[in-house]
Amino acid sequence: MNKEDKIFVAGHRGMVGSAVKRKLEKEGFNNLIVKSSSELNLTNQAAVAHFFESNKPKFVFLAAAKVGGIYANNTFRAQFLYENLMIQNNVIHQSYLNGVEKLLFFGSSCIYPKLAPQPLQEDSLLTGLLEPSNEPYAIAKISGIKMCEAYRDQYGCNFVSVMPTNLYGYADNYHPEHSHVLPALIKKFHEAKTNGTKQVEIWGSGTPLREFLFVDDLADASFLVMQEYNEKQFLNIGMGTDLSIHDLAQLIQKIIGFEGDLIFNTEKPDGTPRKVMDISKIKSMGWEPKIDLETGIRLAYHDYLKNTKLQD
Repeated sequence: MNKEDKIFVAGHRGMVGSAVKRKLEKEGFNNLIVKSSSELNLTNQAAVAHFFESNKPKFVFLAAAKVGGIYANNTFRAQFLYENLMIQNNVIHQSYLNGVEKLLFFGSSCIYPKLAPQPLQEDSLLTGLLEPSNEPYAIAKISGIKMCEAYRDQYGCNFVSVMPTNLYGYADNYHPEHSHVLPALIKKFHEAKTNGTKQVEIWGSGTPLREFLFVDDLADASFLVMQEYNEKQFLNIGMGTDLSIHDLAQLIQKIIGFEGDLIFNTEKPDGTPRKVMDISKIKSMGWEPKIDLETGIRLAYHDYLKNTKLQD
């Protein structure tokens, strides 16, 4: 990439897209093309075709997606499948038709089988059944990976994919029902502390193991991949270490200063027992995550407080 190249960041208002945009701007790339969903509906085939024909971006970061936690994934199953497939199909196909030099597709660690060997390696894809609660979203993301591979095979397109682990950070989603576990806990503990509530309910048993990557570390990795990686095989991007939801809750409780009790609701789903990524491939390129979990949660909480005040 050259600094004068036209770069389309799809989904620039979301957590991943905004982090990619920050990284590109920090590195001196100022010819960025961004469109809000009200300006460009990526599920609309004709609108996306017109956009690409009119703008002719040279590089594309495909970070636009409909995302959410266990509840949202399980409740809006048709929307998660349809909208993500449409976004991917339109952007990837138009990138091919309009001669995009390179596209980077952001997948998700939920693509892996529920009981895949840990840590998760890239070659575990499609070796077993998916976690039922987020199967439609996972199938959409698997389709995106396979679409990039197929367009490489048939048309010679330099379309690459990365699979981030659970992400958090600036511009996260704190919706009480649709958010992922880490931002959901930040919101719950903050509101409990503010309201003087005696206890906080946490979904599941607290035993599942998860890893969490600060989104700006993902942006650093994707910037490196866009510049230096040109292979068919997708790459895992994560911390390479995990902790239990119970320990995560206690860490967030400490950071926010909530002094009440934790109640684990075992009637709610746990999801996959463990998810931690093998990140040896991306590390071999010289990338390492820089932001440890406690530091990252403090940054995310500060961002949450700032945005909560803006909304008041």
